[in-house]
Amino acid sequence: MTKRYSLPGYLAGAVAARAGDEMSGPALMLTGFALTGSSGDAASLLAAITVAAAVGGPLLGALLDRAGRPGRLLAAALLLYALGLGATLLGLGRLPFPLTLLIAVLTGLWGPALSGGWTAQLPGVVPGDRLPRANALDAMTFSAASLAGPALAGVVAETAGAPAAVVAAAALVATALPAAWLLPSRPVGPRGVRGTSVREDLAAGLRVIVDRRPLLGATLASVVTCVAQGMLAACLPLLGERVLGGAGRGALLLSCAAVSALAATAVLARFPRVTAPDVIVRAGALVQAGALLLAASGRPVPLVAAVLLVGIGEGPQLAALFTVRHRESPEHLRGQIFTTGASLKITGFAVGAALAGPVVTRSPTATLVLGAGVAVAAALVHLLLPAATARRPADRVTSG
Repeated sequence: MTKRYSLPGYLAGAVAARAGDEMSGPALMLTGFALTGSSGDAASLLAAITVAAAVGGPLLGALLDRAGRPGRLLAAALLLYALGLGATLLGLGRLPFPLTLLIAVLTGLWGPALSGGWTAQLPGVVPGDRLPRANALDAMTFSAASLAGPALAGVVAETAGAPAAVVAAAALVATALPAAWLLPSRPVGPRGVRGTSVREDLAAGLRVIVDRRPLLGATLASVVTCVAQGMLAACLPLLGERVLGGAGRGALLLSCAAVSALAATAVLARFPRVTAPDVIVRAGALVQAGALLLAASGRPVPLVAAVLLVGIGEGPQLAALFTVRHRESPEHLRGQIFTTGASLKITGFAVGAALAGPVVTRSPTATLVLGAGVAVAAALVHLLLPAATARRPADRVTSG
C-alpha cells in the first residue's frame, strides 16, 4: 500500500488543495466587491462558502468512512468544490445575488474535504511508527497554504483581475484530483462490521468525540482557540491602519503568522516525540493567549512579534491535534471525526470574528484582551476534561 502511494505525493496533493481553498475566500471577496461594488456583498460571499462546513463536514466524513475507496469520494468532493467556485463566479452579475449566495453555500458543503477529509486518510499512507512525523508534515501544509493562498489571490487579482483569481483557485484545487483519486483503499477488516445507516454512523461519531475525553478536550480546545484567532483576525485591518500605516499591512500580518507556524511545525516534525501531543494542544492555546496580550500594546514591533508568536502556538497545536485524533479515533469513524473537527474549527473562527465586530471599532485593545481570555479558557477546558476521565473510567466506547 505505502509502496505504491508515497507521503510526498500525499503532501503535494494536500498543499495544492489547501492552497486553492485558502485562495478561494479572498478571491471571492475581491471578485464580489469588483462586480457588485458592495463590501457587504463581498463579505456575504465569504460567509456563504464557509457557513455550510458545519453541516457538510460530519456527513462527508461519515461517507468517507463507509467508502472502500475513500480517495475516489475525496476526489469527487474536490471536483465539486472546484466546479462550485466556477459556478459562483458565473453567477455574479448574471443571477440574482441570493441565488449566487446559495451556490456558494452548496460549494462550501465540500470544503471539509480539503482539510479533515484529507488528513483522515494519512494512516493509510504511512505506517503507525511514522505517523507522528507525518502529522507534523501534514500540519505544515496548512501553514504553507495559508501563506501562499491569500498572496496568490492578491497577485492574480492585481495582474489579471479578480475573477481570474477565482479561476486560479478552482484550478489549484483541481490539480489535487489525481493525488486524491489514487489514495490507498481502506483495509477490508473494518468494513465487515458495517451494518449501520449513515445516521447511526453520525451518532456514533459524535458519541466517540463526547465520550473519549482526551479527544473531546483537544477538540474543544482547538475550537475555542479558533474563536480567539477569529477575534485577532477581525482586529488586524484596524490595527494595520492605526499602528502600521495601512489596513492592507494589517492583513499581511496573517502571512507572518503563517511563516512562524510553518517554522515551528518544521521543528516539531524534526523532533515529533519531544513531548506529549496533549501538552502541546494546551501549551499552544496559552502561547496564543500571550500573543494577543502582546498585540494589545498597540505598538509596531510588539504587534509584529505578537503575530509571529501566534504562529508559533498555532502550528504545533494543529499537528498535536492531528495526533490526538488519530490516536483516539476508531478506524471506521476516523474520517467523520476529522471532518467534524475541521467544521467546528471553521465555525469557531467565524464566531470569533463575528463577536469581535461590534467591539473592535470602539476598542481593538479590549477585543484583543478578551481574545486572550478566550484562549486561556481553551487551555483550561483542555486541562479539566482529562481530569474527568480519571473520575469516570467507564468513559470508553467500543469500536462498534
